[in-house]
Amino acid sequence: MDERAALRLLSGELASAGDDAATVDGLVVTTDMLHERTDFPPGTTRYTAGWRAIGASLSDVAAMGAEATAAVAAYAAPAFDRDELLAFVRGATDVCERVDTEYVGGDLDSHDEFTVATTAIGRTDDPVHRRGARPGDVVCVTGTLGRSAAALEYFERATDRDETDDRLLERANELFQFDPRIAAGRALAPRATAMMDSSDGLARSLHQLAEASDCGFAIESERIPIDDAVRDVADTDDEALELGTTFGEDFELVVTLPEDACSAVAAATDVSLSVIGSVLEAGNAITIDDDLLEDRGYTHG
Repeated sequence: MDERAALRLLSGELASAGDDAATVDGLVVTTDMLHERTDFPPGTTRYTAGWRAIGASLSDVAAMGAEATAAVAAYAAPAFDRDELLAFVRGATDVCERVDTEYVGGDLDSHDEFTVATTAIGRTDDPVHRRGARPGDVVCVTGTLGRSAAALEYFERATDRDETDDRLLERANELFQFDPRIAAGRALAPRATAMMDSSDGLARSLHQLAEASDCGFAIESERIPIDDAVRDVADTDDEALELGTTFGEDFELVVTLPEDACSAVAAATDVSLSVIGSVLEAGNAITIDDDLLEDRGYTHG
């Protein structure tokens, strides 16, 4: 079975499964595992790997509307290279500092493939879940979508030649580093009715929210904020839209909230908030420009 089938299986065994993170007495806990073969393209620096691995878990904390408290990582590799290990820790530390939290260490182990398991914790007395979207709410996303898709293209262009293009490689690593939306999640939490991060892609996230909230969505493609970097690597506007909605690994927030709350929330954070559609009654489909939006996105396994 693939990752989604496995998660459905486990949801029947674990009552608290189904959100971006678990909440226990005001404590938010989440964990992730990333592998060199599937998550870090050739050319990814260890600094970027540290940033991205920890950032992925911090994004789950953000999706619950929680304040980040700390993060740890288990680092495994065939050998411990001094420069690589220090670069990883610096990346992990820097992304934590970006959201006013602390990287507090972790564990080391040997493994035949570079692998990182990360855990982030946070606090909130009022977590935002995936369930709760209400008909009449608007659907919003933070930031822009498609940065990771553009990064992957730059990684491939930089290394698919006799001599590595350092300029393209630097651009790829820059795009692969993202800001976890902790502040935006905190600003959205008091008014949000449902929220999750877009790590699996916008299209798949909407299907997951619809399933959890028992609702439909009507999305307008022209309102989806596609990152400029995607338009630089895509051949057409349709390709840019597809990369921005289905590739995933962007770690933005997808949220539903009352329409009259948008301006107040947008003013409370310096992260852009784009209204991309509306919530429909149960029984309605998920559409984009009146066409069915397929459940496509990032899946492990």
